[in-house]
Amino acid sequence: MSTHELATQVGVCSVFAMWFALVCRARPALRQPHQRGLWLTVLAAAVAITLFQPKIVRSLTNTGVDVHTIALTRNLIGVLSAGLVLLFMVGSTRARRLRLSVLVGLTATMGALLILDRLQIDHPREGPASLQGPADPASAYWLLLIVAHLVGDAVALVVCWLYSLRTADRDLVWSLRLFAVGSVFAFVFWCGYLWHLCGGTPAMLPYLSLIIGVHGLIRAASLLVPTTTALVRSWTALRITWHLWPLWRDLVAAVPHVALATPQRTRLQEVLRPRFPLALQAHRQTIETYDALLDLQQYVQPGAYEEAHRHARQAGVRADHLTAAALAGALGQARRAKVAGTPPSIPRPLPGVVHGSPETLLGIARMWPSMTDALPCPSPAHPL
Repeated sequence: MSTHELATQVGVCSVFAMWFALVCRARPALRQPHQRGLWLTVLAAAVAITLFQPKIVRSLTNTGVDVHTIALTRNLIGVLSAGLVLLFMVGSTRARRLRLSVLVGLTATMGALLILDRLQIDHPREGPASLQGPADPASAYWLLLIVAHLVGDAVALVVCWLYSLRTADRDLVWSLRLFAVGSVFAFVFWCGYLWHLCGGTPAMLPYLSLIIGVHGLIRAASLLVPTTTALVRSWTALRITWHLWPLWRDLVAAVPHVALATPQRTRLQEVLRPRFPLALQAHRQTIETYDALLDLQQYVQPGAYEEAHRHARQAGVRADHLTAAALAGALGQARRAKVAGTPPSIPRPLPGVVHGSPETLLGIARMWPSMTDALPCPSPAHPL
């Protein structure tokens, strides 16, 4: 695959990724002032990068839009994106005068670009072979455009990285650092474009297109950090709910007073039709399983853990699963003892169970089907 083909594919992927991120984050971002600026910045960048893609440019020119108009629009939106970056950065400082200065500077820059473009109206435009070229060959136009981008990207890099070192919010840390990395790629792109305009070879253009495409992917990633974190948390909660369900169902059936709501008929229903948000469901099942485990310690027989451990070893259970298997065997015997009506005795704490650790409970749940009936149930006539 040639560099040009790779750059084209990365560019298309970056466009789709940025618009996907914008759609996913539109509702929550526009409701929160501290995320609104980032969303608007990525929006402007997405429009500019979309108009940078050759296929998009060709499609627009086929509908009768002039190449010069497309390139000028793209450059103005690019400057707007750089200005929004600055506004997003200074917005956290609450310095009204600084924000006003950025707004005035942004307006002046865009106005100057329009004036310079009109002054050079008689210069030849770029042809179909240079769809990614400048909107105008005037050096002042390009110098102003590139300086605006370099200033915005340099400020974003420094401020984002510094703020990422000061906050404890992991989502914000990753968003800021990814935004800073994206600014590095944008900075490199504009430096390379400046070199190209000052006499660089056209062979640089595919590499520059590749760089701006990667920049778009990273911008999209910076916007999707909260969504990704939420998906990871949901997946973790779903995994806990699914794997813990058989153990939780059996224990709360034996100790019903610990459950906020009775289990549904199947765990598929528990996952597909949860009565609580998944994170709360997983947390509730963990707490209720642990509470039931504490109650059932009154029904644990002397030596049950050691006997279950020997049984698991003889059954060929892996060494790293022996502890969980022994706990499952002892707990299964205690559950059946309570269900059978055996009188309780002094609680016998099971080893290795610390504060209802989800990892420990999931380990017990993993061995539960094979170990729940491993030990004989004591006779109800004889207290433990």
